[in-house]
Amino acid sequence: MSLQQITRLCPVCGKGQETSYLTKADLRLVRCRACSMVYVNPVPTEFASGEYYDQTGGDYYLSPAKLESDYAEVRFERELRLFRQHCPKGSVLDVGCSSGAFLFQLGKRFGSDYDLLGTDASGPALAYAESRGVPVVRGDFPKRDFAGKQFDAITFWAVLEHLHNPKAFVERAWSLLRPGGLCFVLVPNLQSLALRILGARYRYVYPQHLNYFSKHTLLQLVDQRFTVIDFHSTHFNPIIIWQDWRRAGAEVPNTDRAALLKRTTAYKQSPWLKPVKTAYQITEKLLGSLRLADNLAAVLRKK
Repeated sequence: MSLQQITRLCPVCGKGQETSYLTKADLRLVRCRACSMVYVNPVPTEFASGEYYDQTGGDYYLSPAKLESDYAEVRFERELRLFRQHCPKGSVLDVGCSSGAFLFQLGKRFGSDYDLLGTDASGPALAYAESRGVPVVRGDFPKRDFAGKQFDAITFWAVLEHLHNPKAFVERAWSLLRPGGLCFVLVPNLQSLALRILGARYRYVYPQHLNYFSKHTLLQLVDQRFTVIDFHSTHFNPIIIWQDWRRAGAEVPNTDRAALLKRTTAYKQSPWLKPVKTAYQITEKLLGSLRLADNLAAVLRKK
């Protein structure tokens, strides 16, 4: 982890009234006394600036196992289903598109319905996206000039938790959307079963995640600019709970993260595991109804 760190105010309400929430090695999570948001403070500069994703992070995001899993047809099945339900056609900007896999799948399946564009802080990931035929632009999203272009939909799939200033990204998305345009958000769930069981042992309590949203704090972040039209809890990986409990909070190397993603992707694709998948889907649906699944998914309409 970088030795240089920056202190921050609450990323949701902007106040500095914090109290300690959880510690894990050098990582310090605090809770805002004003709005209940949980966030990392202080933040290593490489994560606050995005430098990590442009340099060190490429070893993970562009690893063969990660790319193979990201580009598998089952990888974004939930996101694609949610997106198609609410946005059957139009211009789409995927913010934090990484290697471009979501846009690739959207274009492959429904290309004639959409005008696609991706953006990210990681130059190497964008280069890979381009190599797969995904159109991208580079630059700092809140400051990026899109030459007057507006979009029907903007997506933040597992992005807002990584940002030093998520509100600036939400504001910029609002300004780039056409009247009535949609914003899709997916973030880890602070109140998930995994976090309730594991606490600091959970592998996703780690330096890359700067913000830890509950439904309450996520809606506070977007309330001034958007109306919520769909909200639910989704995804569940029991293997992670088992592995992280056994590791007792030990750091999970990126190679292990990629290997598990590859393995779970293979499970989803295997016809022999259909009975297991059915039981899994029932469990995920139950946890989602209780808002205990791993992630929170929101569909927002521009006010």
